[in-house]
Amino acid sequence: MKIFMTGATGFIGSHFTESLKKDHEIYSMQSDLLNHQSVRDELVAFDPEVIVHFGARTEVERSFYEQITFSEINYVGTVNLIEAATKLKRLKNFVFASTMEVYGWQPISDIIKKKGYITGKIPSFDENTTPNPNAPYAVAKYGCEKYLEYAHRCLDLPFTAIRQTNTYGRKENDFFVVEQIITQMLRNPDVARLGYGEPYRNFLYIDDLLDVWRTVIENPDKVNDGRIFTVGPDNPIQIRELANTIARKMEWHGDIQWNTKPERPGEIYLLNSNHNLITELTGWTPKTDLSSGLDRTIEHWRQKLA
Repeated sequence: MKIFMTGATGFIGSHFTESLKKDHEIYSMQSDLLNHQSVRDELVAFDPEVIVHFGARTEVERSFYEQITFSEINYVGTVNLIEAATKLKRLKNFVFASTMEVYGWQPISDIIKKKGYITGKIPSFDENTTPNPNAPYAVAKYGCEKYLEYAHRCLDLPFTAIRQTNTYGRKENDFFVVEQIITQMLRNPDVARLGYGEPYRNFLYIDDLLDVWRTVIENPDKVNDGRIFTVGPDNPIQIRELANTIARKMEWHGDIQWNTKPERPGEIYLLNSNHNLITELTGWTPKTDLSSGLDRTIEHWRQKLA
């Protein structure tokens, strides 16, 4: 297939381009997403069967301090791309990288914030959970979902949105939590300085994320009817326990200092999702358990920083 991709140089896009180019014709968008005419010209000229939209600012914490930039790039840029896509005649699917952050605040967050933990079965969010986005990044992403729904209803635009969970296994960027914990412990045998330890998150290894994207792209007829998917896995772990697990695996015996970073407005204390619907429709399931994925990520960064 002819696949038009935005964000091809980012974390997921760069991996995905390598994964797909053996079997498909991949074109990486060169235009500024905010330049509507340029985006439209480039898209119409390539005339793709599938659009894969990764292009976005993704650092949730920074969105609280760069609200306008995040809103312009993530929402207005996506609207420009959607409007341009409606002019295509043979488009099979517009696949959008959304985020589990759209769930934002849920009542259980207040319980965790007050007590520091929860007992019993930790709930998982799915496609029927009411979104309450609680960060500028998440608000923009949810706005994109609603614009896609409008374009699907009124303009017959085929689309699929994937509410991605926290992904790990990065090879270059250590800004995000798993890689940040690992690299701090590798660089400093005595101290690791982290933020909140109380929130719960679920984690998906990069190979499984690439696999679900390939599954969606290569099966448009199963998923292009305006579907929004969560992709799990339902494996929530408290950040405090995540850090302790990584320390044990690395045989690191230093001191973890918590709450050493500025308080993040609207901190979300639970994000956890399942993959039941997408598994039912496509057969996809994640294959890498958290322990194995952490081992691979630790080994990569150990070699990289040696």
